[in-house]
Parts: sequence; C-alpha cells; structure tokens
Amino acid sequence: MPTLAKIISRACFSLTAVSLTAVAAQPARAQAADTSFFVTSVGIGNGGNLGGLAGADNYCQTLARAAGADGKTWHAYLSTQAADGTPAVNARDRIGKGPWQNVKGVVIAKDVTELHNGNNITKQTALTEKGEVNNGYGDQPNRHDILTGSQPDGTAFTGPDDHTCKNWTSSTQGAAMLGHADRNGTPSPTMSSWNAAHPSRGPDGGCSQADLRSTGGAGLLYCFAVN
Repeated sequence: MPTLAKIISRACFSLTAVSLTAVAAQPARAQAADTSFFVTSVGIGNGGNLGGLAGADNYCQTLARAAGADGKTWHAYLSTQAADGTPAVNARDRIGKGPWQNVKGVVIAKDVTELHNGNNITKQTALTEKGEVNNGYGDQPNRHDILTGSQPDGTAFTGPDDHTCKNWTSSTQGAAMLGHADRNGTPSPTMSSWNAAHPSRGPDGGCSQADLRSTGGAGLLYCFAVN
C-alpha cells in the first residue's frame, strides 16, 4: 500500500505536470490571438461555390475561432466581378489596412501597398490557421492553388470572361483566378504570383472540386483580419 509520503509526492508531480502544460500552452494561445493572416487548412469542399463572399468570410471566421484567433473580423481575399447591376468588389479593398502576420508572428505585409508589391508570402510563411506549412509544388498532393479571383494588384477583372466561378456560386461551369501560396509552379511568367498565377480549368467545367484538385489545389483561401 502506498505510504502517505508517496501519495503526496505523486500528487505534487501531477500538479507540476499540469502547471507546465498550462504554461506551455499560453504562448501558443497568445500567438493565435495575434494572428491576422492564414491560409485555410482545408477548403469548403464544394469547388468554386463558396456561398458568395459572405460564405467565404464566414468560413474564415469559423476556422479562426477554432484556432483561437476569434477576436477579430475575418475576410477572405476574394474579388467579385460586376454582374446584374451589382458593382465589382476588389479583394484589396476588403481586408483592412494591415499589418498582417501569420500564426508564428512573421509579418507578411505591413500594408495593402506592400502586400501587392514586395510581400513576404512564401511557402514557409503562408501558414494555415493551425500553424502548418501548406503543401506546395512538388509535394503530394500539391495544394498551392489559392482561390482569389483577382488581378495582380488585387482588383477585380473586367470584361465578360468569368474569373470568379460566377462570383463564388458555381461548382461546375466557369473559372477562378488562382494564386500560388508557395510562389512556385510549372514554369511560366506568372508561376510566382501569390494571387494571379493562372485560372482554374478541368473536365467538369472549371469550378468543381475535382477541377481545382487537377491543377494543384483544394479550394483553399487566404484569410485576413480586417481589424
């Protein structure tokens, strides 16, 4: 039978272990709370149909909350095109003023201008809300394609061609402009673009989940804290 001294010793050891675990968790929670940029760890799963901008923003908010970064308003970096009398929306105008940092505290841009001209987005800094590195070109599976629907300067496309999977409501016909989170890919003039590398395409029409996977994506989003 354990002696009183052993019982007390074991209890003290258990309390110490719990205390150390709690202390170790505090920096992680603090980092999460300071996060203002991440790549979604998983996509919504319905191709380019995100439920419009509202659905995409809600998804960013939901993932941020689960990761402990819920004290902010989160928006997806997405543009929409003018349609049916509704004006276009520019991704650059809906993400706040910056600066933005990832889960590890690394600043990816100090403001909107730097974000679109000389940002610090790379495979190593474009972390998910969980602080994980997202698979890139050369990894299996490759998931570096990020939905943006935007031109390099963060503005919406003009003209009749679809670049937003029908303003993020189509999972069949259409196309979405994609960026490369790892700034890498099949050699081309735009392969290093974080927000305008190439449009989606595929046998289902260009906007299905399978279509997005076929070019190295998973329907992932960039999420930015507005405040």
